[in-house]
Amino acid sequence: MTQRLHLVFGGELVNPSKTVFKDPGAIHIVGIFPDYAAAYNAWKSEAQRTVDDAHTRYFIAHIHRLRDETEASGPTEELGL
Repeated sequence: MTQRLHLVFGGELVNPSKTVFKDPGAIHIVGIFPDYAAAYNAWKSEAQRTVDDAHTRYFIAHIHRLRDETEASGPTEELGL
């Protein structure tokens, strides 16, 4: 069975109309979730908590899209990392 992992993260942006973080070292990692529904719920909770701060945004990253399940190894494995 293929896992569809999702990462929820966010933080303060330099400009609310762009997706550049003011301080990448201060990015808030909410967590990794086993499906989109759980990730969405976590994202929504954080987004609502910070709704009054126009410079703070949260995102959902589809981790499962970083790996091609049809390949025996991923790009980092090929580098020997």
